[in-house]
Amino acid sequence: MPADRPIATRSGIDAARIAELREAEAAVFRKARPKSEARIGNGIEGFFGGVPMHWMNDWPTPFPILVESAKSARITDIDGNALDDFCLGDTGSMFGHSPPPVARAIRRQAARGLTYMLPSEDALGLGRLLEAHFGLPFWQIATTATDANRFALRVARAVTGRDTILVFNGCYHGAADETMVRLRDGKPINRPGLAGEFRDLTVRTKIVEFNDIPALEAALADKDVACVITEPVLTNSCMVLPEQGFHATLRDLTRKAGTLLLIDETHTISSGPGGYTKAFGLEPDLFVLGKPVAGGVPASVWGMSGAVADRYAAYNRTKEPGYSGMGTTLSANPLQFATMKATLEEVMTEENYAHMTRLAMRLDAGLTAVIDRFGLPWHVARVGARVEFICAPGPLKNGDEAESAHAPELEAAIHVALVNRGALIAPFHNMMLVSPATKARQVDRLISAFADVAAKISV
Repeated sequence: MPADRPIATRSGIDAARIAELREAEAAVFRKARPKSEARIGNGIEGFFGGVPMHWMNDWPTPFPILVESAKSARITDIDGNALDDFCLGDTGSMFGHSPPPVARAIRRQAARGLTYMLPSEDALGLGRLLEAHFGLPFWQIATTATDANRFALRVARAVTGRDTILVFNGCYHGAADETMVRLRDGKPINRPGLAGEFRDLTVRTKIVEFNDIPALEAALADKDVACVITEPVLTNSCMVLPEQGFHATLRDLTRKAGTLLLIDETHTISSGPGGYTKAFGLEPDLFVLGKPVAGGVPASVWGMSGAVADRYAAYNRTKEPGYSGMGTTLSANPLQFATMKATLEEVMTEENYAHMTRLAMRLDAGLTAVIDRFGLPWHVARVGARVEFICAPGPLKNGDEAESAHAPELEAAIHVALVNRGALIAPFHNMMLVSPATKARQVDRLISAFADVAAKISV
């Protein structure tokens, strides 16, 4: 490359070339979507910011894709452009769009009523299904993983009598307030960008780096932490895998400190029918799963061990009567029961996961081969059916490294370029999911598209 061209940090790609690619691909995107641009290019009337949810404007495309339909692992916009969908609602539809058993359950339940604050027959046996999948014996149903995490943390504080939790830098647990913290230059701060937050969240939340055993041990030493809440793998930034022995040591240290361990599998459910927890023999006291547990219908679950359930029952016998602060009116509705039962019984199967993992390994190998072919200082990370390409050397060790590995302008340019070549990936962290409905030819098309983009930015 010419010496007068600046090199983008760590990515190895010329910043001017990135800008050229993004401009050119934006023009291609617009040309292919005249109907969409006419209807949504200036925003949707009546919505603040022009979209129903603000993060729809965070996609790097010139305007959001206006979807006409989605089926299996394909999504089609109103201009007739069909995309191989590897975003899959950022895990919400990780088993494909409208899996047939879930669609049947929705139709059946729609004729019987959607919510009535009482159990239906589909609730019978659902708790045992959850235990069979995830190992813990006692469960509650919520609507989002954010809610489930909030409720589980309340239980942890109630039964331990402690008010502090511990998270890992770079973590993702939805919008649970206590987890919205970061380390900056080694000091805990409120997560940058929080809107309207006037509290210092670090007063009751400790934060250490993922994989940092000495820091974890020091943070637990005072025995004032009610709960460590963690993903098995850091996933909402650039993916960080646990180092050998990390989870075993985490479990040992929390037990010695009298601290509960909450495993949030909302993204790592890509690991298998029982999540990363079952695949790798983790032993959480509390467990949370949101997004895909009902096949795309909003639902989440949180479970507790027998010991925690006993302690919580004892706490409830002594606490002052009144609202616990846990629960929303639409949680544990019959539509959730029906779709969750269908998902656990007929969709989250060993056979489906074997297919998903096999194709994810194919995608991992294909992307890695492209990176090697063009000599890019990038790497690929995978957890089960979840794959990410990361525009920096790896593997990454902790949340700080993960944050630093992001190359926002480059990633945005690649994203739009892949859309123009028929592939949709997650907009925020280069994530790709393989579903039971995904075909080998779709994986191969994505690899080919990635190679074409790599060729453009590497010359």
